[in-house]
Amino acid sequence: MSRIAIVNGLLADPAGDSPAPGAVLIEGDRIVASGEVDVPADAERIDAKGLVVAPGLIDLGVFATDKPAFHFGGITRAALMPDQRAPLDDVGLIRQATRAGKPDFWVHPIAAATRGLAGVELAEIGLMRQAGAKAVGTGRQWIADSGVMLRVLSYASGLGLTVIAHAEDGGLTAKAVATSGETATRLGLPHAPACAEAMAIARDLMLARQTGAAIHFRLVTTRAGFDLIRAAKAEGLKVTCGISPAYLFLNDQAVTDFRTFARLSPPLRHEDDRLASLAAVADGTVDVITSSHDPRGPEDKRLPFADAAPGMAGAETLLALSLNLVREGHVSMGRLMTLLAANPAQILGVDAGHFAAASAADLIFIDPDAPWIVDRAKMAAAAGNTPFDRLPVQGRVRRVMKGGAFL
Repeated sequence: MSRIAIVNGLLADPAGDSPAPGAVLIEGDRIVASGEVDVPADAERIDAKGLVVAPGLIDLGVFATDKPAFHFGGITRAALMPDQRAPLDDVGLIRQATRAGKPDFWVHPIAAATRGLAGVELAEIGLMRQAGAKAVGTGRQWIADSGVMLRVLSYASGLGLTVIAHAEDGGLTAKAVATSGETATRLGLPHAPACAEAMAIARDLMLARQTGAAIHFRLVTTRAGFDLIRAAKAEGLKVTCGISPAYLFLNDQAVTDFRTFARLSPPLRHEDDRLASLAAVADGTVDVITSSHDPRGPEDKRLPFADAAPGMAGAETLLALSLNLVREGHVSMGRLMTLLAANPAQILGVDAGHFAAASAADLIFIDPDAPWIVDRAKMAAAAGNTPFDRLPVQGRVRRVMKGGAFL
């Protein structure tokens, strides 16, 4: 079995704080040791001088697999949302999805909670788990029927699967494309109050308390939502939540001039909610940062704002934007890697995202200060629908390792 030693780099260990000098010893596709390591004489040495060595990013909740974008952004594992052309509600589709990224990255499909994601009839969750599903998801929609959601949570709990939920009350947001407020009113856009998020979270937390199920709210974006998550965690409920960089660095004014690249679901929020999101990352309320990668072509975005499809291409900018959280003092580098790798791995139940012995040898080499400019016309993604177009950023992935082999 081949041995590789990555030396002279700074290790961004999720279990630590700031990047520290150290080595990573790999045998085959697994990490053997990290930190102060006695490098065997027969090990192949890889010099990482000047770079930060970190676990490969695990993107919890992408809507498309996108090899060039994932490699550029350092994503080695992606949890694929069930919202596909054919919803992931069937064993065959789950098996097909697990093979979609080979040999370039790992795909962990999220099984549709209900048939066709219609929110009515439970899908065959147990069979899909056996086929490789790592979680259960409600998709882009909230399951309005509380009885159905109760059964989803109960069944998933019995199987040891986390339910990944969309947190917007559909009765309020069904036709909305923006958050209620000055911007939406001025532009004349259909809008819904931000409390739609907290209402959905409150209902689902009650059902999670009843069933003892683990629930992950894929995107939480409001102060009221974070308050509910904090209280649930203090109570001891099995609850986690995520966010994407758009809600940390943009507010609802980004849709001015009807910029469809800023048409997201949930919609961008007010400035006070954006600041609350940063505080929630800093105090540990947020568990995961996801790209919500959803590349959309001109046929979906070059439309009137209300008719454009929601979503953004986020895989390439996930790391660079998230590094701003370290520079601005919201989190340490180790904590950032917990948000981007270790916590998503734990939620999915995969042995990756950290440097512990026997963990998967999925690593990235980062040049944290390398400057570049986000350019939608030059993005590696299938489409360049990013609201961060022309933004100067710092942080580039220089090398990617999957299963002990460089890509």
